[in-house]
Amino acid sequence: MPRDKTVSHARIISAARAEFLEKGFQRASVRAIGARVGMTSAALYRHFRDKEELFAALVGPAIREMDDWMERHMSRAREALSSPMDREKMWQDTEIDMILEVVFPRREEFKLILCCSQGTRYEHFIHDLVEDHQRKLTGFLSLMRSQGMPVRDIRPEELHMLLSAYTTALFEPIAHDWSTEDAVHYIRTVEAFFMPGWHDLMGC
Repeated sequence: MPRDKTVSHARIISAARAEFLEKGFQRASVRAIGARVGMTSAALYRHFRDKEELFAALVGPAIREMDDWMERHMSRAREALSSPMDREKMWQDTEIDMILEVVFPRREEFKLILCCSQGTRYEHFIHDLVEDHQRKLTGFLSLMRSQGMPVRDIRPEELHMLLSAYTTALFEPIAHDWSTEDAVHYIRTVEAFFMPGWHDLMGC
């Protein structure tokens, strides 16, 4: 009877997750991952082209889920902005909700990205995320101004600094392996600290 490749694939993913979390991407090896599941390196390469493709298979779905959440978030905000009666709904959800709904349930994948990805295209994850959010937020602030909202003037470097501080803070519980209870308490503290400032900046 032929081997179930789906089962083999799942076992490789599980072994790779353990290997990368323990050693980080650079120190992990395909041979060691294969050994964890009783496969040769050659057999493992029939599933994944190289070590980076295996790492991407682990973290890619989590990043896509986060990106999808952000796109829905921005879409809802743009829709609310277009209707003066609905503008109070613009920020009915925030990145805080993204952390609670997407990041916490996938904490191992995000721990890999934050702490174990040196040597991969994900190693500057926070910086890249900030750059992407700054681009989207800058466009949205311009849209808000065009709708007559009293958005404060802010230099690009100032916005980058604020987003860097905010984004780094949001992911700290994952990087430090805090319990869910402690992490939620921390996230609510971050929310209480940052959200009044964001609302003041946006004039809402």
